[in-house]
Amino acid sequence: MTQQGAALQSYNNELVKCIEELCSKRDELNQQIQQEEEEKNKLQNDIRLLTEKLARLNESLARKMAARNEFEKTIAETEAAYTKILESSQTLLSVLKKEAGNLSRATELKSSAPKES
Repeated sequence: MTQQGAALQSYNNELVKCIEELCSKRDELNQQIQQEEEEKNKLQNDIRLLTEKLARLNESLARKMAARNEFEKTIAETEAAYTKILESSQTLLSVLKKEAGNLSRATELKSSAPKES
C-alpha cells in the first residue's frame, strides 16, 4: 500500500504543479489583456480627440475658403470696373483730341479767312 500511496502523492504533487502553472499562465495572460485594454482605451481617446480636431480644422478651412472666394470675387469685380474706367478714359481722351483738333482747324480757318473792311 505504501507504493500506491507514494504514487498517489506523486500524482497529487504533479497535479498541484500543473494547476499552479495554469494559474500563472492565466495571471500573465490577464495582465497582457489589461495592458492591451488600457492601450485600446488610450487609442480610442486619441482617435476621439483627433476627430474633434479634424472637425474644427475642416470648419476653419471652410470659413477661410469662403472668405478667400469673397476676396477673389471682389478683386475680379474691381478689376473689371477699373478696366471699364480705363476704356472710358481712353475714349474720352480720343474724343477730346478729336474735338481739340476740330477747334484748332476752325480757329485756323477763321484767322486765315480774308478780313472784310
